[in-house]
Amino acid sequence: MEIADRSSSVAREWVNWAVSTVEADANRSADTHLLPFPLPEHWGVQLYLKDESVHPTGSLKHRLARSLFLYGLCNGWIDKDTTIIEASSGSTAVSEAYFARMLGLPFVAVMPASTSAQKISVIEFYGGKAHLVDDGCAVVPTAQRLAAELGGHFMDQFTYAERATDWRGNNNIAESIFEQMSLEAHPIPEWIIVGAGTGGTSATIGRYLRYQRHNTKLCVVDSEHSAFFHGWKESNPEYTVEEPSRIEGIGRPRVEESFIPQLVDRMVKVPDADSIACVRWASKRMGRKLGGSTGTNLCAAFDLISHMRRQGRQGSVVTLLCDDGARYTHTYFDDDWVASQQMDLAPMYARLEELFAS
Repeated sequence: MEIADRSSSVAREWVNWAVSTVEADANRSADTHLLPFPLPEHWGVQLYLKDESVHPTGSLKHRLARSLFLYGLCNGWIDKDTTIIEASSGSTAVSEAYFARMLGLPFVAVMPASTSAQKISVIEFYGGKAHLVDDGCAVVPTAQRLAAELGGHFMDQFTYAERATDWRGNNNIAESIFEQMSLEAHPIPEWIIVGAGTGGTSATIGRYLRYQRHNTKLCVVDSEHSAFFHGWKESNPEYTVEEPSRIEGIGRPRVEESFIPQLVDRMVKVPDADSIACVRWASKRMGRKLGGSTGTNLCAAFDLISHMRRQGRQGSVVTLLCDDGARYTHTYFDDDWVASQQMDLAPMYARLEELFAS
């Protein structure tokens, strides 16, 4: 008989503490608000925004980061001495830095050099370090290399996002949306619209819709420089693009493993200029600055609502307010930055004014 032991009561006690600590955060910040967007009442259509900006780290990625830490802890990949490495365009890194500090772990975020200074400063506020790369397509291989060199754990949101979250319930974002919609005029939405960053949110919502047997359709929006739309349209998981996305939080140079195309009923590719124009316009109507990916979501939402009106259908549409626009004062809300990107916002402004004047 041969016996080999690796278990350590000290290590297990730390993991028990870490899981409890992360779960306590979920108990404190489990739900977010569902905000109605002002539409003309006679349209008979209601639009709601799930406000993910009220999480402690200010974005939808707080849910993902919490799930990834629990997944890593429960798989035995993270212990009390593990350096956490992530490849991120910003918001996921902010949220993971928050949880790493909570657990007393070193954190390194590998990000494109174009990431907003506000996000980098928040990561550093939480004790993390930013490792910037000029080539936005190189963030994942750079993170893998750093994890190997430091003996750390690469969180790999683009692989594990779809499997780290319990899609059956447990107060995931889909379950929360339907509970909050229960007293509305049309409690079962015609459409739910989300962006494609890792693909984790669309996977969670798409699976939940089927599990609960809802007839709600799932629309996924993609940014201008991203592979998801054409990869889905052409059924080509190997599709890639060269340029990095300018809409932080969504868009990838390749179709990521966490993106489950079979769950998606419609995809919409939104020009970046339309996203920026829409988020500026919608921010004025909401009385607060919204993040760029929220503008992308709203472009698709308004298009779907126009279709519903032309068909004489009433109902509800739900999308996400992914993060707060205060993080983008030097980009999306800065006229000089918009001009430097050679974006013309006027055509989208005109379409929005026409839509709401009709």
